[in-house]
Amino acid sequence: MTPINQRRLANFKANKRGFWSLWIFLVLFLLTLFAEFIANDKPLLARVDGNWLFPTVVGYAESDVIPDGLPVAMDWKDPTVLEEFRERGGWAVWPPVPYKYDTVVRDLGRPSPAPPSARNWLGTDDQGRDVLARVIYGFRISVLFGFSLTIVSSIIGVAAGAVQGYYGGWVDLSFQRFIEIWSGMPQLYLLIILASIIEPSFWTLLVFLLLFSWMGLTGVVRAEFLRGRNFDYVRAAKAMGVGDTTVMWRHILPNAMVATLTFLPFILSGSVTVLASLDFLGFGLPPGSPSLGELVAQGKNNLQAPWLGISAFVVLGGVLTLLIFVGEGVRDAFDPRKLPGGGR
Repeated sequence: MTPINQRRLANFKANKRGFWSLWIFLVLFLLTLFAEFIANDKPLLARVDGNWLFPTVVGYAESDVIPDGLPVAMDWKDPTVLEEFRERGGWAVWPPVPYKYDTVVRDLGRPSPAPPSARNWLGTDDQGRDVLARVIYGFRISVLFGFSLTIVSSIIGVAAGAVQGYYGGWVDLSFQRFIEIWSGMPQLYLLIILASIIEPSFWTLLVFLLLFSWMGLTGVVRAEFLRGRNFDYVRAAKAMGVGDTTVMWRHILPNAMVATLTFLPFILSGSVTVLASLDFLGFGLPPGSPSLGELVAQGKNNLQAPWLGISAFVVLGGVLTLLIFVGEGVRDAFDPRKLPGGGR
């Protein structure tokens, strides 16, 4: 590791709030990546008639588990099927949350939404689904969507800004006029029109938002390339016959990435918020999908069930707070005025 990277790492560790926020966020994200093993309406492991079963990984039919069963998908929540399963000496190990995001909780004993209990730790929503399971799956899909949108839009934005700043002239002017026109497009209205034609999905929303989100880093990278293209080492490389692509990639881009990396955590938090906002308005993921924005909408529509709004607020607020703290730590790490350990 180079001395400058050692200094940056020391500065990031010195920002305790950002350092621990990064670890908390990574732990939560890694846990939710294995959401099927944490919240599922199928056992992790089962054994019956001497056979080992792995229902979370393999989809079994009733006839595969119970000889007298039907050749349909095994419903591990069906009381009749479970009773026959136990009569045959079967046993199963269930995940900590024995519900999936779309599992309807039976025998609540009261109308939905039901308040938190030992059975449903965060209660149920207005359709009888476990809130904790939907939060786990919703956290995963929101962060994955945010990562996907941030990475792809950053690559496109950095490439566009690099071309603008390096070549300048008519290339820069034409690109700037195009960005000014394109950024003025009414995104929400276009999304409403799109939703009336096709049903939005994860990939549809990703592609649509990508059409407009790539402009976030273009101005920063453009400014760095406009400044860097006049440096002596860049002129020397061009005089030696080095190609434009090599000069941009090897000599200017590393300096431009310093400003870019400081913006990435904030762009990620904005991407998570965009998906939640669209889901709240009803133009996001398909109905029934695990969504933090849909949970916010349920909290608004069911004021008599405050656990819905509180759960959505705590999860969304916690995720965004962690990402903002991480962004502050990255900003301090790349601040050339900071000494190793956080001093100035």
